[in-house]
Amino acid sequence: MAKKKENIDLRAKNIIFLLQNEEYKALRFYQDKMTLDIISTSSVNEGIRNVAFAHIPKEIKKIIKPN
Repeated sequence: MAKKKENIDLRAKNIIFLLQNEEYKALRFYQDKMTLDIISTSSVNEGIRNVAFAHIPKEIKKIIKPN
């Protein structure tokens, strides 16, 4: 049976980046699905979004390192 990869909590690292001219903070990285939970820092009403790892900036990918 395949070994399940654990999810990485990124809240303590305080990773903030721009995506589509809006500032987001990374919350959690799911290694199984290669997705990232993000939340907008500028908009209060917007909830948590889930985006593909491939869609985030290259600088942030280097910080997360999904090995």
